[in-house]
Amino acid sequence: MTKPTIVLVHGGQHSKTCWNPTIAALLRLDSTVKILAVDLPGHGDEPGDLGTLTIAQCVDSVTRQILATNPERVVLVGHSMAGITIPGVAARLGAATVQRMMFLACCVPPNGQSVLDTLHPPMNIIASFEARRKKVSQPLPGFIARWVFGNGMTADQKQFVVESLCPESTVVTLEPVDRSDMPVVPMDWILTLRDRALKPVAQRQFIANLGGVDAVIPLDTCHDAMISEPLKLAELILKRC
Repeated sequence: MTKPTIVLVHGGQHSKTCWNPTIAALLRLDSTVKILAVDLPGHGDEPGDLGTLTIAQCVDSVTRQILATNPERVVLVGHSMAGITIPGVAARLGAATVQRMMFLACCVPPNGQSVLDTLHPPMNIIASFEARRKKVSQPLPGFIARWVFGNGMTADQKQFVVESLCPESTVVTLEPVDRSDMPVVPMDWILTLRDRALKPVAQRQFIANLGGVDAVIPLDTCHDAMISEPLKLAELILKRC
């Protein structure tokens, strides 16, 4: 059987560069693995207006980038706020193409609610403050980013997090989600046990919002697991593939 393409979708205030440590680990474990890391509109190399960004635009962009590679099968791996994007991508691609979805510490609001409706402290305080003030928020200050995203990391890893952050849309955090057309495909959840951005109790609620997953896989690390534990994450992804 042909190996699926592993599609890596970043979360808020991140770009595809956040996956670089995990990509290196994946290739070290399997040099033949197919990997596609994507940028959402207005992030990294993908054009887009963060001030008017919508979930549909994110879905369109990711789907287009995937289809450009002409894959036979894909495994969708989303991190954090990618939880509002990859269900729509799966719907667009269909169950015949999507072999598996993997949610890494994702935000998954109930249908009809928004990201901002379901965040817990401290992220709801930060996000609400930014959403009231402007349509585009600037990256978190370094000391906050290190605490929220990188607790337990090495100094070099924390610096990589800070240097990788980018501006983010606040309007997309206010948009209600709709997963009514998400196909039935195998789903896994990687539960980051030391997460300060999306605490484990919140992640378990997000799993319930999905209607359950096939496997909950604990990982004893912080929110940005793709940077803090790239080898362990790569091993998990390849095993589930």
